[in-house]
Amino acid sequence: MNLKPDEDLELIADTAKRFGQEILAPKMREAEAQRCIDDETRSAFQEIGLGSLEWPEDADGAGLGCVARVLVNEELGAADAGAAIALDEFGPALYPILEMEGDIHSLTRPDSSRAADGGANARTLLVTNLDGNVQFEKDRVSGLIPWVPANEADSIVVLAGERAAILRSGFSFDPIRGAGLRAAGASELRIVDAEAQSLLVDKTGAGRVRARARLYVASLMLGVMRAACDFSRDYAVERKAFGKPIGHHQALAFLMTDMQMALDGARLLVHDAAWRIDRGLPCESAAASAYAECIDASRLIGPSGVQILGGHGFMADYPVEKHMREGRALGLLFGGFDAAVEEAGRLVCASDAPVEIGIGGAV
Repeated sequence: MNLKPDEDLELIADTAKRFGQEILAPKMREAEAQRCIDDETRSAFQEIGLGSLEWPEDADGAGLGCVARVLVNEELGAADAGAAIALDEFGPALYPILEMEGDIHSLTRPDSSRAADGGANARTLLVTNLDGNVQFEKDRVSGLIPWVPANEADSIVVLAGERAAILRSGFSFDPIRGAGLRAAGASELRIVDAEAQSLLVDKTGAGRVRARARLYVASLMLGVMRAACDFSRDYAVERKAFGKPIGHHQALAFLMTDMQMALDGARLLVHDAAWRIDRGLPCESAAASAYAECIDASRLIGPSGVQILGGHGFMADYPVEKHMREGRALGLLFGGFDAAVEEAGRLVCASDAPVEIGIGGAV
């Protein structure tokens, strides 16, 4: 097994890391308070091309795969997961087009308004029916999604079963406070008898869309968990009690070890599933399992990071409370833990093939 990315992927990940730590992280509290990203940050993100990694080359993209996206998202998530979502104009909404043989240009507006507003409000969201909140009636769509990490969008891609519909009207956003990912916004999404501008039907492709969407979120969770582990570890090494750093006391040392083990295990599952997607192998069960494992790991790492800091952990002066909130919020997307476990179990039970991990290496 070779888990080391090649030089090109390392360079891309390093670029994302520098962008996150130098631009996103210093502004994370400001972005969270304003519930949006400033134009300067958005322009810098567009210039380095991290939003078009998976776009085909004939659509002015980099033509890279899921592994590249996973590596980049971990670095951006470690800086500010909410900002990472807000900056990615299409995000997982791109996947129905890539996997269900849709027209890549159907995601862009036919007029120039997308360019005119600088992309600030020009987001396209992917909504799934894994929670049973969306109903299809021929080419009409209705539904109520209690929370989406967005203030508004000009297009919605709805994935239900083996169908995906692109909506350009018939939906509205009602702002809510939200607990995490506030830099991306927080709203209740209401879809009322919206007409599908484009309807794609592909059972196999729809499964891969769900897999890629889950990995998109899971990789952001890896970044959030890594940041929580790193910050709480550094704090435990510097903070002293009873004559030595608190991290040298057995209880906290064991806790930090458990946190790091959970993070490393979740990362391996995410990279394995991404590797499968890039090679066209069956990936739905692997991606669902990886997402579920990330959610489970975040339930340990987020609160534990806060606990290590004690009362300081709940103060906005330290980032661990934000890590805990954002880990929880990311774990609610695309059906959350229950839907992921249910799909993984169904696919494992339906398969006659032996369970395999990392054929030829995860990356």
